[in-house]
Amino acid sequence: MTASHAGACRCGLISAEIAGEPLLRLYCHCRDCRKQTGAPMMAFVVFRDSDVTWFGAPKTFRSGGVERSFCEHCGSQIGYRDDELPGEVYLTLGFMDEPERYPPSFHAFEKRRLPFLHIADELPRHDGFSTQR
Repeated sequence: MTASHAGACRCGLISAEIAGEPLLRLYCHCRDCRKQTGAPMMAFVVFRDSDVTWFGAPKTFRSGGVERSFCEHCGSQIGYRDDELPGEVYLTLGFMDEPERYPPSFHAFEKRRLPFLHIADELPRHDGFSTQR
């Protein structure tokens, strides 16, 4: 497979090549993403799970219908899968080798955005989930 996209954790133990094009690119302001990352928000790029070839096996944590993945060696956040969105994998922009290729195109969970976090953009802002579940 010739990858048009690639990503890896900080230490390189977990990596991926992705053949397909992104389905979505987004900022998420939900509490779960903040708790998982320790950051005031998270940014993701979404691909079809079937387009991703993994090298190494991420560790996972399951809670509330979501399975989050990370590198057990360096602790890098890799992404998540949602039971309500089968066949999709949400990869963190930090996992991607060229994160600048995936500028977010909207905000999810805007109602939960921390009041001190100001992002001056004209992107659409969804109060909750941005996709049908």
